[in-house]
Amino acid sequence: MRLLLYITLAALIGTCSSPPPLLDQVLETGELRVVTRDSPVSYVIGPEGPSGPEFDLVAAFAGELGVNLVIETVDSVSEILPHVIAGHSHMAAAGLSVTDSRREFLNFGHPYETVNMHLIYKLGTGKPRSIDDAIGRSIEVMAGSSHADMLLSLQQQGYTDLQWSENADAEVTDLLAEVANGNLELTVSDSTEFEVQRNFHPDLRVALDLRLNDPLAWGFPKGKGDSLLARADEFLIGADRRGYLARVHDRYYGHTKKFDYVGTRNFIRHYESRLPRYRQMFEQAGADWDVDWRLLAAIGYQESHWRSGAVSPTGVRGIMMLTEDTADYLGIDDRVDPKNSIFGGAQYYARQTERVADSVDEPDRTWMALAAYNVGFNHIRDARHITEMQGGNPDTWVDISKALPLLSQRKWYTQVPYGYARGWEPVLYVNNIRSYYNILKWLTANEETEEAEPSIDGLPEVVEEPAEITET
Repeated sequence: MRLLLYITLAALIGTCSSPPPLLDQVLETGELRVVTRDSPVSYVIGPEGPSGPEFDLVAAFAGELGVNLVIETVDSVSEILPHVIAGHSHMAAAGLSVTDSRREFLNFGHPYETVNMHLIYKLGTGKPRSIDDAIGRSIEVMAGSSHADMLLSLQQQGYTDLQWSENADAEVTDLLAEVANGNLELTVSDSTEFEVQRNFHPDLRVALDLRLNDPLAWGFPKGKGDSLLARADEFLIGADRRGYLARVHDRYYGHTKKFDYVGTRNFIRHYESRLPRYRQMFEQAGADWDVDWRLLAAIGYQESHWRSGAVSPTGVRGIMMLTEDTADYLGIDDRVDPKNSIFGGAQYYARQTERVADSVDEPDRTWMALAAYNVGFNHIRDARHITEMQGGNPDTWVDISKALPLLSQRKWYTQVPYGYARGWEPVLYVNNIRSYYNILKWLTANEETEEAEPSIDGLPEVVEEPAEITET
């Protein structure tokens, strides 16, 4: 039925008079209309506005074209192709895999990412070690997705008893949560989405890799020339060479590479048992120093696991693990006192943020300030110097994180003013805090959702206005 709809729409469009090339339409109207889906791996609207890897890329592309970006969202991936075919959008940027079925209706540009396609199960429910093991178990995937195409392909390859259902109202994040909660046995997920969600649901596991290095690309309507596609390819290839693609990937997925199953479960348990006694202090300290309290709490957990009496072998103490010199600098007498420690840590972090160069944008500014909290700001200066020596960009965390470990190598630390440092430690430190911070945002968002549920029908509708995107 869906295929018939696509063909009908394509036939109707083909009867119209030939419009100008798509790039000319975009430049003439001053708008780039992009369809995407509401997903952490594509586009979301948070307290600080729109974000997501797809949003960052198309915003930069629109800025390079000198036009406004107009984002249009659909409820499911199955609606994306009809949206583009009907001419409602100039292109689709929604984490689309390049599949044969989609190639019938869309032209795909240069791949900007590759992912692995996983079959996901919950720990303790029995790991399927082959496709045969998955037969007879409940499997649900997004309707119209490449995951559904993959299961159909497997069925056609001889696994005729393989059965699954397609959900037009759920995202992969929803289906992963259903597996984690025990309401569903199996689902299929791209590696990027799985790596993010396993931090929230540590019992999720990969049973099988169904496909490796699956390319993701932007989709463009057929029959309207390839002018916009060609211009987008130029942008993406240039963004890759400039390191922009790597920075976007690091922003959204960099913290997911190191996953600690036991640590994540402990963190969620401590969120319920330990954090409540200190939460108000974190919230007040965050308000006083203009820092997200959840980031401060993530620092506190990395430092002490929210234990006020914590003491390290090097003599740092308290929830925020302040050194004696730092405590003296901040005018703190008792480092073990929870309030002193939390407010002192907030003040010290805020001062590290102020020391980061004005040329550094968020979120890189936050990651560099966190690294300075751990290793000292002078070593961040040295890492910036090494980055410049190597021809990198000292204003990006992705390049600084590569330079910091070099501070432990004689070849490099002898060339910078502040010498040796265990430079790999601040990189791990930042990655851990990013993971904790991400989980805290998810947990607190769930609290807000639960509180708002009784009046959900009365929530105001969010209207997405076209926004002028400046060149990045």
